[in-house]
Amino acid sequence: MEDAPLVDDTSVGAMAMTEGPDQGQEFTSSPEALALEKPDQGEKFTSSPEALAFMSSVEPAELQRCVFSDSLGTVSEGGRNLGDFEVVVEFARRVEQPCVLVHAQSHGTIDDIPCGTTVTAYLTSDLEVLEEDFHEYVKLKGSSVDNRCHMVQCNGEMVINKVTRVGEEVTKTCISYPISDLGGLVTEGSSLLLMRLMALRKKVPEHIFFVSLDQQLHIVHTMFSELGFKQLEARGELLNVFGVERIVHSVEDGPTTWQSYFLDDGHLASRVQVGSPVTMRLLQLPSKTEKAVLALEEDMEMHSKFLDRKEEIKANHALYLQQHPEIRALVSDFLQSLLLRKPDDVVQFAGEYFLPFTSRRPPEPNTEAQSI
Repeated sequence: MEDAPLVDDTSVGAMAMTEGPDQGQEFTSSPEALALEKPDQGEKFTSSPEALAFMSSVEPAELQRCVFSDSLGTVSEGGRNLGDFEVVVEFARRVEQPCVLVHAQSHGTIDDIPCGTTVTAYLTSDLEVLEEDFHEYVKLKGSSVDNRCHMVQCNGEMVINKVTRVGEEVTKTCISYPISDLGGLVTEGSSLLLMRLMALRKKVPEHIFFVSLDQQLHIVHTMFSELGFKQLEARGELLNVFGVERIVHSVEDGPTTWQSYFLDDGHLASRVQVGSPVTMRLLQLPSKTEKAVLALEEDMEMHSKFLDRKEEIKANHALYLQQHPEIRALVSDFLQSLLLRKPDDVVQFAGEYFLPFTSRRPPEPNTEAQSI
């Protein structure tokens, strides 16, 4: 989901990441939510052919190159540290389905006002949004603003539950859209991965715009454009970076513009909301360590098999322990004795402790007698 800042035109509002969802509150999709009316917005918004083509053109190897984490510091115009911003992209599974997990969070304090945003998104390999959680907060003196939203695909619909709390006042909204109306949907989570891909390609297609949802949950447009190359100083080094601009439109409010610059390998170097005195900057250069690159089909398949095998082993181990309760008692007694005596030679103590149990072992077969 693409939201506008909770506190407009302030550094606090810019500090919050603006869009996107946390798993601090669980939502469920009820039949009543599916039956609610959609916002009446008149004009029908659709993604451009260029946008749909971009999503369908994403190669498995490209996604593999996007699997890493970013860590930036949030600083004021004077260079004072205000907080941190982190983004992690990794392969995962959701309801037994291999997917891409994007998790981002921004937390800090500005003018003694704590604020932040957390986003967790589950995407398919072509960036389709399966589920996204969002939590944004601004703890003002005497009153706090808390915005939580959850969207999930359910029975051909994108079901959205939103709860906004301003002080003691709580507003709840539950709506749904047919998935067919949201072709090329871009949310905060998917936009972070989308821009990584654009940065790695060093090119943003012209006339590319996607559908998204504004703060009032209307379908709107999100537009991307290329800012080109420039040099950016980080840790005393001049780095070549590639810029991507993202403009988030709104039915009732003005557009919000973000500018992000990326290193050659796709790592985020800076991120700023236009008009804000707060900037997210790279404080430490990412590690040069290269990871072994695997094709996504192989990697996701292996990861899926690994998780299946892991669960199978855990189940077998749990069953064995259940069938042999004496194991827990034996280990517990040994640890208790070990901690009471605190021997210098733990291995020798263990050998002496378990020595009496060897008398219970069955006799080993006499191989010499068998050979006669």
